[in-house]
Amino acid sequence: MSILHDEIAEQPAVLERLLSTIDLAQLTGTLRVRPPRFAVIAARGSSDNVARYAQHVLGRFSGMPVALATPSLHTLYHSPPRLQDALVIGISQSGASPDVTAVVTDAAQQGQVTLAITNDPHSPMAMAAEHVIELGTGEERSIAATKTYTASLAAVAALAAALTGRQELTDELREVPTLLAAQLDQPQDVDIDWQRCAVIGRGANYATAFEAALKVKELTGIAAEPYSPPDLMHGPVAVLGPDHGLLAFAPPGPAEHGVREAVEEARRRGAPALVAAPGADLDLVPMPEWLSPLGAVIPAQRLAAAIAERKGIDVDRPFGLHKITRTV
Repeated sequence: MSILHDEIAEQPAVLERLLSTIDLAQLTGTLRVRPPRFAVIAARGSSDNVARYAQHVLGRFSGMPVALATPSLHTLYHSPPRLQDALVIGISQSGASPDVTAVVTDAAQQGQVTLAITNDPHSPMAMAAEHVIELGTGEERSIAATKTYTASLAAVAALAAALTGRQELTDELREVPTLLAAQLDQPQDVDIDWQRCAVIGRGANYATAFEAALKVKELTGIAAEPYSPPDLMHGPVAVLGPDHGLLAFAPPGPAEHGVREAVEEARRRGAPALVAAPGADLDLVPMPEWLSPLGAVIPAQRLAAAIAERKGIDVDRPFGLHKITRTV
């Protein structure tokens, strides 16, 4: 067994620990006194995909517009935008990336509410922020992020639930560790031999499409490109065919129909397609739709690891990548 497999298996326990210790009272108290009109999120890699999930759940439940930061404005051009009345969030498992830290630092200097979501509460990003959510996953040794990704998703979900004050959302979130354990118990024996693929998801699982594509790329070297179904159909669908597969995330919910239509079009073009949904190729354990990305990403992690291992790739150290990437 690899370190990667061990860390995939740790995810239910990691989330159980996080959800039992997370305390958002101080942050929500600050936001009641200084209510933001919008949020800006700085992140890279898998954390950027968490930011895409935050765009969905914060917009959906709080009505808050959420933008992804442009770090180069802060670091290369030294022209940070005006962030008046913003909640500025940095998401980084290491908290060490200078460009993400720069966004949080500039926001703090402008007097805005800042939040760091990180596995290292003593990191530069955390030290720059007014509020910190510590993920507490323990060291993540494998290059590919797994448990820090799902923990970051859970932190964002907890924030969204806390901002709404809706107890039913918090109650649903508390059930996630049990559902993730059930997802890990699902048998998964999918054998694919793709060199290129598209990955689609929409709504809550738009982020899942990006994270799944990232896992496939970094672990296997397969060219995997993420799309929403409408974006796929606006031109890129032309690449689908017998040598260009489709991985689709279609849990029950408002976005399912559009994903299924894209799968039908892919198959009409002769493209091999895998669907992640309850009872489908990648069998998903049913979850509340807004939380489904926490479960849906697990088959993607396992699929990418299995493909890599069949290719003889060391999944803990793929392609000379490094755990911490410091970008400016």
